[in-house]
Amino acid sequence: MSIEACAGLVERGDPDRFRAAMAAPVTAREKLFPLYAFNLEVARAPFVTKEPMIAEMRLQWWRDVVEEIVGGAPVRAHEVAAPLTQVVREADLPEATLDALVAARRWDIYADPFEDQAALDAHIDATAGGLMWLSAKALGAQEFEEPAIRRAGFGHGVALWLMAIPGFEERGKRPLVDGRPEAVRELARRGLAALREARKARISKQAVPAL
Repeated sequence: MSIEACAGLVERGDPDRFRAAMAAPVTAREKLFPLYAFNLEVARAPFVTKEPMIAEMRLQWWRDVVEEIVGGAPVRAHEVAAPLTQVVREADLPEATLDALVAARRWDIYADPFEDQAALDAHIDATAGGLMWLSAKALGAQEFEEPAIRRAGFGHGVALWLMAIPGFEERGKRPLVDGRPEAVRELARRGLAALREARKARISKQAVPAL
């Protein structure tokens, strides 16, 4: 599948990230769009069926794809997996981060609440934080930049999470450990604090389009 087709998927399914990526140089878009399309496919997997087993199988398929990509197996003829393979291999993206991004989406399959605030934080970091780090690393970010970039991702993820709460609750999910107004404000405050921390860090110029 071409980069243009990946971009089309992102434009339809994740318009905010699409607009952000379109502001980046063309060479950066070629790396960002396959990652964003991968994230979109994984995020949608739990919602295309009401059968938990089928949703689990869809996520496992992506975990298998990640393992094959990193392990050097032949590229799957899939609209997103093929361009993703090139990005992952060229940038030597970490299998653990890719796999964690997929595994975290198992929460979307079931109605179980998060055990505690640490579990919710870990979920946001694995999804939003992990995607931002993968994107930044694909653009040339160095390992020492990972903590700051993940903090930026966490802050962004908190904002998205708060906006998604009504939809989660309509589907019978419990997206908050503590739904009291003061607890929600505290989560928002920590998200803003994470963004402030990230802004103070020195992040390489080439990685900025991923933020």
